Parts: sequence; C-alpha cells; structure tokens
Amino acid sequence: MYPFQLEVCEDYQDLSQLAAQKIIEVMKSNPTGLYCFAGGDTPVLTLNLLVKAHQAGEIDLNKAHYIELDEWVGLDQKNPGSCLAYLQRELFGPAGVSLDRLHYFNALAADLSEECRKADQVITNAGGLTLTLLGVGVNGHLGFNEPGVDFEETAHVVALADATQTVGQKYFTSEVDRSQGITLGISQLLKAQVVIVEASGVKKQKAISHLLSGEVTNQWPVTSLYHHGNCLVVLDKEAMVSV
Repeated sequence: MYPFQLEVCEDYQDLSQLAAQKIIEVMKSNPTGLYCFAGGDTPVLTLNLLVKAHQAGEIDLNKAHYIELDEWVGLDQKNPGSCLAYLQRELFGPAGVSLDRLHYFNALAADLSEECRKADQVITNAGGLTLTLLGVGVNGHLGFNEPGVDFEETAHVVALADATQTVGQKYFTSEVDRSQGITLGISQLLKAQVVIVEASGVKKQKAISHLLSGEVTNQWPVTSLYHHGNCLVVLDKEAMVSV
C-alpha cells in the first residue's frame, strides 16, 4: 500500500526494540558505515538498546562512523540541551565511543556555510549515509528540515519554525536562542541505504496522517519518505491514525 514498510507496535518499548533490531542487522552487515542518529525523546530508548547490544558484544559501535543530524545554531555544544551533548549522553558516552568517530557541526562557527560544506563532504566521501534514524516533529519535520524545505537541499542553515522552538525549550534548563538550526538536508537523508523513522504518541498523529495520505508536499517534510525505496516507519498505536 505504501512505498515504505509500515510497522505499528503495541507501545513505545516495542517500537524501540524493533528499530534497534533493524539497526543492529545493518551494523552487522556494514560495521564501518556512516550512521546518522536523531536526537529528541523518541530515539532515546533505541539508542540505549544499541548501547546494550554493544556491551553484550553483539555489535561494535567503535567500528562505525557517525555524522550529526542537526544542531541549534549559536549554542555551545557543552550545553546539556545540545544535540551533541544528547548523543554523548545517550550513546557515545555509555558505549565508550570516541567523539573522533563523529563529525558534528560547530554551531558557534563564524562561517556556517563552511560547516555545511564540511558535512556534505563527509557524506560524499563515504559514498552516502549507510543508515539514518529519524524522529518526526509535530509539524512533520525531519531533523531541522522544516515545512517549506527544498527536498533537493543538502546541509543548510534554517530559520526554525515556532513549533520547533516551543518544543525545543524542554531540552534546556534556561532560556536560549532557538531561532536557527543547522541540519543535513532531505536529499542526503533520503539517499541513505536504510532510513528508519520513529513516531510515538498522540501528538504525532497529525504528521503521520499527512504521511499516510499519500500526498507529497514540502509543507509536511515527512511526506518526502515516499521518495525512498528502503524506509521503515515504526509507530506505536498512539501515533497511528485511521486512513
């Protein structure tokens, strides 16, 4: 029915286990590939399960290479609310993986265009992403690819939507400027060999309804998944809608 594989799980735990198992399978077949993992609430348990698989010797996270999906522009990445701090806290730190294996955006750089170029080059040099794990924003964004994005764009700086700024405050203990982000582009994410998208909870129903409607529009970036041939969309029952 859909050009992607759709799996509706009983709950968040099952969703996370299914996504983690798929990532483990890919990592076993391509242990030195280039991987991109989203931040946010939904991927947390998936990343924690990858750490457990690493500690059990099922996979070796130290062999893979990684690239950051996005970051808040102007934010010191030592800030616990930064995307880099999140990855370090939930994945790399517990697994003992050196940040030398991760290419990340310098969100304080004077030349953000150069930061985008560097990220583009990392992906080009690797022959594209091996796998990307994405969440879905309440407005349908993927990474910081906001409504209205050009699906052909590569890494870029973006003015963040009000919804993204509002939701983003929960990651910070004090007020920070969340008006801009820097992100990998839709075209790069969709060229990954494997794309996994997670959505959990009733707050994601509207975005999922647009995805399942079949209408591809850049006003709902998640609908760009119709252009990918090897995409797994994993939902829990609360995020699923009747179509």
